[in-house]
Amino acid sequence: MRVFLDATAVPADRGGVGRYVDELVPELDRLGQSLVIAAQARDGDLYARLAPSAEIVTVPPALERRPFRMAWEQTGLPTLARRVRADVVHSPHYTMPLAAGAPVVVTLHDATFFTTPELHLRSKAAFFRNAIRTASRRAAALVVPSRATRDEVLRLVGGEPTRFHVAYHGVDHDRFHAVGPEERRRVRSTLDVGDSPYVAFLGTLEPRKNVSALVHAWVLACEDREDPPALVLAGGRGWDTTIDAAIADVPSHLTVRRPGYLPLEDLPGFLAGATVVAYPSLGEGFGLPVLEAMACGATVLTTRELSLPEVGGDAVAYCGTDDRSIAEALSELLDSPERRRTLADAAVERAAGFTWAAAAEVHVQAYEAALRDG
Repeated sequence: MRVFLDATAVPADRGGVGRYVDELVPELDRLGQSLVIAAQARDGDLYARLAPSAEIVTVPPALERRPFRMAWEQTGLPTLARRVRADVVHSPHYTMPLAAGAPVVVTLHDATFFTTPELHLRSKAAFFRNAIRTASRRAAALVVPSRATRDEVLRLVGGEPTRFHVAYHGVDHDRFHAVGPEERRRVRSTLDVGDSPYVAFLGTLEPRKNVSALVHAWVLACEDREDPPALVLAGGRGWDTTIDAAIADVPSHLTVRRPGYLPLEDLPGFLAGATVVAYPSLGEGFGLPVLEAMACGATVLTTRELSLPEVGGDAVAYCGTDDRSIAEALSELLDSPERRRTLADAAVERAAGFTWAAAAEVHVQAYEAALRDG
């Protein structure tokens, strides 16, 4: 079976979608899947390294611009898929070609464009709602990263349940694992927090991640503490302007750091070195930062929204989404080293069950179903 995987939608700044494609591709290659990968010119060498057996086709740099890429998806992609004799086309980021010349598998990463549209840019929410509706009606098979995402799409949009394939994200256990004190110190030295303990957040600074509430909650949790932890907000800057206002109100004796994107090689030390990794999201399709923190032996605090309990199970602490609830749960963890150790040990054990190899096997099942039924 020859699979044409369209990676042209992967942005230069690797967010969740980029990490998903980058981790999936080598596992598909190891399974012996015959792959043709369409990629932006900047990513051609990367995918050649990740999947040595794959055929890599790069597209013109103009396709970095979304309008041009969307037009190419409907015209150039079908032509290319036919030229390489694709049996199945995999569109890994919501949208799909309407006349691909082969059955199409689409990955839907979450349903928050329907459930919490106010947390997205209005134009973006409308665009992706339409893409999800189209894929639910027309794709031969759909891949989703959690049961929660599958159930929300079925509830809100409809579709045939048997066409949905739940492929939990994995974690790169060669990279994300507990690291020693020397590596934690090395990463700490780049964060400008001195010897202070710190609470970590990892993710795009956008409304859905509820970062402003975390800032307010952390301030509440630090009241009357002799050695308050710093707060380190790592990740790309989104469009949540309330974060700036929240940080402006932080008392001067407390330390907030925003280092931006951290290099991939620094993430294990960053996560493992945190007293608590806080991820009070308002909703996720999966929640990869939670899983990666668990694999590193971190104590994780998150919410029960959508997919997050499927990831965390009994190995993380939970809170509500409001300032007070986050603050209370954070305070309890800061005050209980024993509970932090118990959760950290459980987190490593649970994270071991999430692998990209298992995710790739589900994708192959989706490809086979699309070829059979599409």
